[in-house]
Amino acid sequence: MLGLLLLQVLSSCFWLGHSEVVPSFASCSQFFYEGTTPNNALHPDNLAYICQRYKNSYHFATLYDKDKRIPVYSAYMYRPGSGLRPHTWSFVEPQLISNNNLKEMEREWTLINQHNFTLDQIKDSQAVLEDYEKMTGLDRGHLSPSVHQDSIDSKTATFTLTNIVPQDSNLYTGWWNTYENQTMHEKSNDCEKTYMITGAVPGNIYVADGRINRPSHIWSAACCLVGTQAMRAWGAIAVNNRNQGEILSLGELEARLSMLYKQPIVSLFNNACPRQ
Repeated sequence: MLGLLLLQVLSSCFWLGHSEVVPSFASCSQFFYEGTTPNNALHPDNLAYICQRYKNSYHFATLYDKDKRIPVYSAYMYRPGSGLRPHTWSFVEPQLISNNNLKEMEREWTLINQHNFTLDQIKDSQAVLEDYEKMTGLDRGHLSPSVHQDSIDSKTATFTLTNIVPQDSNLYTGWWNTYENQTMHEKSNDCEKTYMITGAVPGNIYVADGRINRPSHIWSAACCLVGTQAMRAWGAIAVNNRNQGEILSLGELEARLSMLYKQPIVSLFNNACPRQ
């Protein structure tokens, strides 16, 4: 009886500590084509699977590196909308903080003033606003950008720091901005569904007093469906210290990432997505 009671207590603690940060993307698998996630080649040592939840709905999925305090990638459906830009405050993820059962992204102010967290508790596992305020020549690069979302809630949900990396300011406003706003629109024009995975290759430089990794590259991959068939796929990659990038086939992007991550094989999508 005592053993059963102890097991119940331990199970309760496990639930409180993890909430919606779960051992897999099972709760938000709809953001991956055929539910197929990238293989383990991109996995960092201290990772978190985040089903990005705002106003009681999932809007995209993020694999997060708690040591480097940047996302590895975010996966989402490409659904560009013309809605107004939401408030640009940035959320943090209470699910990365131990011993709480908060299931949705929140503002730092709310966690500190309404839920009695300290800033140090938040900073332990993730980036905070003051980290990005200390950066020069870098912008908050959204892996799942608000311009690729069609509702005000989905747009707002992208403004979480678990979806953001330090991105070179010239790249952010230049080549990558053109890719997100124009190239993606042109390449997906006749797609009925487009699955997206956008990520960042960790670099050797840390910013914000050594707390936040500055990625060496920003990359993105897309798989276009007409009906239920994957018709074509493509990728993009840019070095994160210059205003230029490349458009690649999905196979070329995966090969490039294999070299950058020093892994035998990087696979981003279900095999049905064309590699050539």
